[in-house]
Amino acid sequence: MTDLPTTTERTDHPAPAGEVLEGYLNARAGAFLRALPLAVGEAGSRTGSLPSAGGTGGGQGVATGTGELLRCVRRIGGALHTFSPVFEPVWAEETRTELRWLSGLLAQEPGYVRRSARLLAALDSLSETDPARPGMLAGHAGAPKARALMERQLTLARTRAHTALLQELRSARLHALADRMTLLAGEVPVRPEGAGELRPRVAAALELLAAGVATLPPARAPYGGEGLHRLGAVPAQGVAADADAVVALDDAPWHRVRILVKRARYALEVCGASLAELDGIDQVLDRHQEAADAAVTVSTAARTPRITPATAYVLGVVHADQRLEVEAARYAFGHQWPTLQHHGWHEWASC
Repeated sequence: MTDLPTTTERTDHPAPAGEVLEGYLNARAGAFLRALPLAVGEAGSRTGSLPSAGGTGGGQGVATGTGELLRCVRRIGGALHTFSPVFEPVWAEETRTELRWLSGLLAQEPGYVRRSARLLAALDSLSETDPARPGMLAGHAGAPKARALMERQLTLARTRAHTALLQELRSARLHALADRMTLLAGEVPVRPEGAGELRPRVAAALELLAAGVATLPPARAPYGGEGLHRLGAVPAQGVAADADAVVALDDAPWHRVRILVKRARYALEVCGASLAELDGIDQVLDRHQEAADAAVTVSTAARTPRITPATAYVLGVVHADQRLEVEAARYAFGHQWPTLQHHGWHEWASC
């Protein structure tokens, strides 16, 4: 596979970068402004409750207005990052900073919802008492206490995130960002020398992704527990003196590749193009992130003071289960990553 399949046709005279980006960002900023009051209303109506763990939009599992707002924030931020030479630098950097703040704020509460659903479902599956397929923890005395502990801690974290969201959605900082989006819906601050084509920047985003993937270890068979065995083989260095720090170092390059995949997808989207393989890989790396985050949550719960050995054992089993899910996602990634030659990326031209 040497060329990127796209939804647009190759043209000998691509539109200037500023022109294409202006149309794209005008539309995304308009969608931001439409979604903002819906998100504010949804957050205000959820007093004492939380959004469903279901939903669409990259596995975010958020309500309609909040989900659309998050989509707009990430795509505008992605365009400002990938095509940064086209924009006025000070304006672009300030806007990206505010978008990163809002993205992190919007993602917290639904993240806890998904994590709670994942961990409780995993524990319930491991505790299954069906005689035909009993779970590893079937009948274990620590399972109910471990479930109650995780549910209590995650509910508290979700409540705090919800309170923070409500507070910030009414803040002067958000109003200032909304003013920026209002201006962006009508005019994009493009540098006079920012003319040219978008394809070199898209190719650069894909090249960065390929370079990131090249740093990853080769695919391993799923459910082999490789990541767990490596914990004892990695020497402690500085802050990486415990298992959590070693795991974080092991996960870090995968999380970076996930970000590069999203930036490449958003860059293609600016041009009206798509790459089905990247969509699938994005979903796999989302699952990888979810499982890794869930494992961290269980590890934190296991450090709760004065829990019983039985509860700690159950949490250890759930932690191992999530780390095996991490390994399975990595294995799936290794089989889904398309073999794209670099010269094919450079030859791609659909904008």
